[in-house]
Amino acid sequence: MGRYIIKRLLVAVVAFFGITIIAYCLASLMPGTPLDLLVQPDTRMSAEELAEIKHRMGLDKPLVIQYFYWLRNVLQGNFGTSYSQHRPVLELIWGRLGATLILSLSSMVLSLLIAIPLGMVAGYKAYSGWDYGSTIISFVGQAAPNFFVGLLLIYVFAVKLEWLPNANMYDAGSSGSLLELLRHLCLPCLALAFQHVGIYTRHMRNSMVECLSDDYVRTARAKGLSEMVVLFKHTLRNALLPLVTQVGLCLSMLVGGAIVTEQVFSWPGMGTLMLKAIQGRDYPLIMGITVVISCVVLIGNIVVDIIYRMLDPRISDKG
Repeated sequence: MGRYIIKRLLVAVVAFFGITIIAYCLASLMPGTPLDLLVQPDTRMSAEELAEIKHRMGLDKPLVIQYFYWLRNVLQGNFGTSYSQHRPVLELIWGRLGATLILSLSSMVLSLLIAIPLGMVAGYKAYSGWDYGSTIISFVGQAAPNFFVGLLLIYVFAVKLEWLPNANMYDAGSSGSLLELLRHLCLPCLALAFQHVGIYTRHMRNSMVECLSDDYVRTARAKGLSEMVVLFKHTLRNALLPLVTQVGLCLSMLVGGAIVTEQVFSWPGMGTLMLKAIQGRDYPLIMGITVVISCVVLIGNIVVDIIYRMLDPRISDKG
């Protein structure tokens, strides 16, 4: 297990550097520069003053040099200062990271709690009405965009029924209780989980159908074991393996969906912060958010790999 984790960590490090290089290049290709927002068109500044500002910001150096300067500072724990908000990047990110993690993790847990039993029953009763119904739910969930589902939930539960709030994390001027957080979390969590319920249900259903036709299941039934024992003790563990893999593949999509969902529900996470950074061509803030999101996704994938390894000991440390 130790060698397995070390190999996954090394792969994650290589992936991290690749992500930062691509992100830095894409950020530099955005039209305009941070100077366009910092220096208004009617501002009377000489060419020398503009050059001095550009030099202080490090924008006068070649792109490769800028990247290595930025990487050196990041490895030292210095993510720089936001161009637009004039505050340390890490301070801005830490203030929003918790909200994004709450939304992302809660939607993942909710989608799995719904998809696993739904997929199990659909696979156990393959080609039945239950199976066809879960298939329709899966296709709709995979096809419907997050923002559309979010707007639909707001219209039904916040506007028409007035059961749940439609924006923010807490009520204005409130004490910020756990119950209030859960009320505000319901709609964005449902909107973000809906798509993943469709994906996970189909994988769980197909995996159950495949596992139920294997020899070890037929042997267990031939021994006279009850269907509940066959289903939960002998089938479920193996059926979960493809689902665990799919969860790892969907982590980046989950975080990306959270950014979109945060815009719809005015959720105070990194989504709104990222949008402001892009609009302001705030390179340090864009790269800081990219680094944090990349680390979260890479760490999540390592955890998924370890869980997969625990569920299937046949995977050797050389795998």
